[in-house]
Amino acid sequence: MNGQEIKREQPNHPIELLAPAADLACGLAALDHGADAVYIGGPHFGARAAAANSIEAIEKLVVHAHGYRARVYVALNTLLGDEEIPQAVALAHQLYQIGVDALIIQDMGLIEADLPPIALHASTQMNNRTPDKVRFLEEIGLQQVVLARELSLTQIRQIRAVTTLPLEFFVHGALCVSYSGQCYLSEVMAGRSANRGECAQYCRHRFRLFDQDGRRVGDDGYLLSLKDLDLSSRLGELLAAGISSFKIEGRLKDISYVKNVTAFYRLALDRLIAADSRLRRASAGQCDFAFTPDPEKSFHRGRTEYFLDGGRKKPGAIDTPKSTGKELGRVDMVGRNFFTIAGRPEIHNGDGLCYLDTRRELVGMRVNRVEGAKIFLRQSRPPPWGTRLFRNLDTAFHQLIAASQGCRKIAVALEMRQEGETLLLGIVDEDGIASETERNVSPQTAHQPGTVITLAEKQLRKTGGTLFRVNSLRVAVDPASHYPAAVFNQLRRAAFDRHLAVRIDSHRPPAVSRQQSTVPWPSTELSYHHNITNCFAARFHRRHGQGDLDPARMHLDPTSGCALMTSRYCLRAQLGICPREQGRISAAQPLVLADQTAHYHLRFDCRACQMTLHLKTDKTEA
Repeated sequence: MNGQEIKREQPNHPIELLAPAADLACGLAALDHGADAVYIGGPHFGARAAAANSIEAIEKLVVHAHGYRARVYVALNTLLGDEEIPQAVALAHQLYQIGVDALIIQDMGLIEADLPPIALHASTQMNNRTPDKVRFLEEIGLQQVVLARELSLTQIRQIRAVTTLPLEFFVHGALCVSYSGQCYLSEVMAGRSANRGECAQYCRHRFRLFDQDGRRVGDDGYLLSLKDLDLSSRLGELLAAGISSFKIEGRLKDISYVKNVTAFYRLALDRLIAADSRLRRASAGQCDFAFTPDPEKSFHRGRTEYFLDGGRKKPGAIDTPKSTGKELGRVDMVGRNFFTIAGRPEIHNGDGLCYLDTRRELVGMRVNRVEGAKIFLRQSRPPPWGTRLFRNLDTAFHQLIAASQGCRKIAVALEMRQEGETLLLGIVDEDGIASETERNVSPQTAHQPGTVITLAEKQLRKTGGTLFRVNSLRVAVDPASHYPAAVFNQLRRAAFDRHLAVRIDSHRPPAVSRQQSTVPWPSTELSYHHNITNCFAARFHRRHGQGDLDPARMHLDPTSGCALMTSRYCLRAQLGICPREQGRISAAQPLVLADQTAHYHLRFDCRACQMTLHLKTDKTEA
């Protein structure tokens, strides 16, 4: 199926582009570059400890977002201890009071607590990958579900068939090698829990691989590191499968990444929406960019569509966990202190280039100057002839990105009329929201009758740094009168301020009523994988049919063989040694993965096409 085709079965929801915000500046940039919603961490309990934000900053973001009728979702998606539940609830009430549209949560204990009537979204860390789980989340009152990244189109369709909830899916950015919420490696090895927002990213380590007899398997590499997700060519299929919220990863990414990637997906979704009258954007305003968005020019490790088509894939970025950028071509000439690239791509002073050397190590270089096709480096030797070169810093592009602002505008129609000594300026915007502002001022007699209309039109079309763009303007004043330009400027500024306030006031997140549900939990047994870390979560599970919460089964004990990571990614498939590809289905003897911290068993469930990682100890020897 072509990525631009859309089936008749469409979700009855507006189409949302959801962008990340490390901080207020990134959030404002995301909105300015087309996001229908942004997600951001609060002061505490967001699943990115390095991306916390104050209530004051979030309130500013909410005000700006609601001007576009866009939304702000706050990540409150860490696991909580008993003593933290009251603090998290108090924070939820603060966020509700400043107008936040929804909270993204992981801990089921929050559903048992005294939350305000705010929408709740199920974080992907809830491990949302089956129809039964998503249907359960709808029945207990959640308003949106972030699906697991590992799902195929077929699996998404199966989930869509059993729920009316808006379904949110990651379409771009970094990938965790484990199912979200199911990785305990950092917690066990470094005391830094990924479910507490403190992941130490062991998956980006360099590893050695051995078979069960201690023989080396392949070369050393970053064997658990994945490429970055890029589903930009599959958006139409995702729409047809039932996705209505398209999510960009990146709450630790910089503002350049946010601008570039958000703009890229804004244009891609707008093309699909324009081609189908059944689709509509989830917020207001049209964007006009002064640059051509290109995600390859922002941080990325190569692209993968992961498991969208199912099957056994090779999404690993095992050569390097660093950003390689956009491929330029091969070195076709090497001089004493310069080199050239085939195809003669445009290179700029200060650009960052890189390549993989013969040891598969990433080598970085900085361009000192360019003379014609000749490239001279700063304190680096030219790369060898034939080397594949990449650019991971495009200085000219990033200058364009840095200058990009004010590129999203809401269309308005203005009508100014004169009633005696009063000027009235009415505004109607693209959403049909109307306001009127008046200014009492005595007209003067014009020296040149008729010029007042030309002057008024000139001054009223100026929109400055506002969110608005004047699409039409009608001026009805006595042609024999005259007003100084300052009168029209003051009236225009006051009218735009008033209209923005009316727009913001008209966007009030609906209060959500919650009733305690007793529908049964979809699984028959609970374990440490269910992340029950407080008495509120235990109460939730008991109320939903799980009466026996055996502490021994809830406890993560790495010495007993507990899986520290459960992954759809299979290292056997990545390395081309998958038994199923060789026509066999087996229990698959474990491999041993080793880095500078420890040795780990990799076990393979070939029937489920799933890999688990376990700490290798005396108790867990194969």
